[in-house]
Amino acid sequence: MLAWHAMKTTQAVARPLTSLARHGASRRAFAAPGWATVDPETMSAAQPAEGMNLCGGSWSKSKHSQDIVDPLNGDAFLKVPNTGLDEIEPFVQRMASVPRSGLHNPFKNPDRYVMLGEVCGAAAREMFKPEVSDYFCRLIQRVAPKSYAQAGGEIKAVRTWLQDYSGNSVRMLAESQGLPGDHPGQSTVGYRMPQLYVWCRTVITPFNFPLEICSLQTLSAVFMGNQCTTKVDWKVAIVMEQFLRMLHACGLPKADVDYIYCDGPVFNEVLLRGDAKMTLFTGSQRVADKLAVELKGKVKLEDAGFDWKILGPDVMDVDFVAWQADHDAYGFAGQKCSAQSMLFMHERLGQRQVDIVGRLAKLAGQRSLENLTNCPVLTWPTEKILDHMERCLSIPGATLAFGGQPLTGHRIPPQYGAVEPTAVRLPIEALEDSGSFDMATTELFGPFQVLVDYKEGQQSKVIEAINRMPNHLTAGIVSNNPIFINEVLGNSITGTTYAGARARTTGAPVQHWFGPSGDVRAGGIHTKHAIQLCWSSHREVIYDYGPTSQIPPQS
Repeated sequence: MLAWHAMKTTQAVARPLTSLARHGASRRAFAAPGWATVDPETMSAAQPAEGMNLCGGSWSKSKHSQDIVDPLNGDAFLKVPNTGLDEIEPFVQRMASVPRSGLHNPFKNPDRYVMLGEVCGAAAREMFKPEVSDYFCRLIQRVAPKSYAQAGGEIKAVRTWLQDYSGNSVRMLAESQGLPGDHPGQSTVGYRMPQLYVWCRTVITPFNFPLEICSLQTLSAVFMGNQCTTKVDWKVAIVMEQFLRMLHACGLPKADVDYIYCDGPVFNEVLLRGDAKMTLFTGSQRVADKLAVELKGKVKLEDAGFDWKILGPDVMDVDFVAWQADHDAYGFAGQKCSAQSMLFMHERLGQRQVDIVGRLAKLAGQRSLENLTNCPVLTWPTEKILDHMERCLSIPGATLAFGGQPLTGHRIPPQYGAVEPTAVRLPIEALEDSGSFDMATTELFGPFQVLVDYKEGQQSKVIEAINRMPNHLTAGIVSNNPIFINEVLGNSITGTTYAGARARTTGAPVQHWFGPSGDVRAGGIHTKHAIQLCWSSHREVIYDYGPTSQIPPQS
């Protein structure tokens, strides 16, 4: 989410956290903020941090706790509530107690729009404090060990977004549209209301963005008048808990958001028993489809993304193109729904003087666990990653472009993955076989991508391949040729597509929509349009004050 020049500078001075995470000893730059209840500098097996549920404005523990292990050494350094089925009734009752017209709407409690704008402004100012920004960066690194620059990208995005919605911007989300009527005294106004017959809105988010996705979606729901219940993958959920505590210190009413630590089946029961009227889910396609059925379609999805990038025939700025491709594929070890999963390379990129694959291999080889530019894979163990690589290498014509080895000299626990940034290379013809296509387009949430060579005149094969992919989240078209770009854009449907010499797949800035396309359930994030689409509904009010002196003839 940082500009090219800023990213290069930040990477050069990125703070390594490996020594802190392994040994629990590092000279702190800042003390934890006053509202914080955990300290990333002291979290350890000897002094585990502790998370808490939030329900009805009160923080509490559950009967049992769940140990969360340090991704870099396997020590249980965090204890969070393991909320059981016999403990969810307060959350269910909270969902049932919310007024159906929401906590606020254009007719009721409009002062809350003003209050929420003030909260956003105060929260943005809080996050501009160096000690607060550093606190969140270090906390993110402890639970999801991305580089300091990658963690800082989340902080910058959330802070900028809070600035965007300070002042009157929350109120403007409820902007109405009006038209004159058929006769004097009649007019019609379309209002943005909380989702029809609101009880409660739910947000379910994964581990890979411990702050950005969950914070923006939760606040977006609240902006539109919904009470929200949020669940984050409990490996990283402590970050969102601390963000909520910061918001409370900045004036957010504690009862606006409920927050729960639990496993998936338990929260599934909360959704069903609470009759959730809208759920925003970010995560795997399998779970997304399950929720869509069980919640009778009352979902918005920011689902899985096997994301593609096409390097067009006009070769230019190769050093930058290679840097961006490396960043998209291997930033945070590829653990992003927007990560570059398949890179289509025009034959001109393979010329000796260009050698795009060689440039990618060199950049990937510079990534290191020491500064967390490579890091543990939190959902795929090493063996599973290497097995998938071998299956891809069994595709006719496939070769190992680079990587393919497990990392050594570390204490990453075995349930997590630790491998070199890896790429398998295929000819475009290999994707014509359905079995090979399915294998090559299986999303691996780790430092792995598939490189596909295509020749001049084979653009139609590339377009056919990208449209066969089941998910359409992000994509990049690296070209400054408007005819080539238009051909790809006109024949593809990916929701967030970057086009031009600087095209990427990751790092969506907060001023534009981020979300999938080609699915009626598709949800979005960041923008006014995304918030209105996901978290509000249209209500039409026809005002008709008269005059009533002239009664029309009976029809």
